[in-house]
Amino acid sequence: MRRLFSNFAGGWAAFGLLLIRIVAGASLVVDGKTRLHSGQPIFPLILSVLAIGDGAVLVAGFWTPLAGFLAIALSVSEILVYHDSPCPCILLAAMGAGVAFVGPGAFSIDALLFGLKKIDIEKLEGPPHR
Repeated sequence: MRRLFSNFAGGWAAFGLLLIRIVAGASLVVDGKTRLHSGQPIFPLILSVLAIGDGAVLVAGFWTPLAGFLAIALSVSEILVYHDSPCPCILLAAMGAGVAFVGPGAFSIDALLFGLKKIDIEKLEGPPHR
């Protein structure tokens, strides 16, 4: 996972990525839940369950590249299956692509698991080695 990102952005960039992840994930969860309760056939039902799961994983910032690319796939499939207005789907796909390519940011589970680790090396006691 570490190889997929050059770094886990910190500071204000991390807040921006967190905001994008929360909005995209919440949008997926709400849309999936709405479609789940509408009594659709099996294929749209599977898409709804995937959307809910992907939204939760995206908000948490866990497996972010996979979750971002799955958000793109779900957005495209929503346009193809439901024939709704493509504008919200295009926006969600762009947010998924951005998070997938840039990374989750410092405020994510991925950063806790795969981020840079600080290693403290204690000084050796005794005379310095020459």
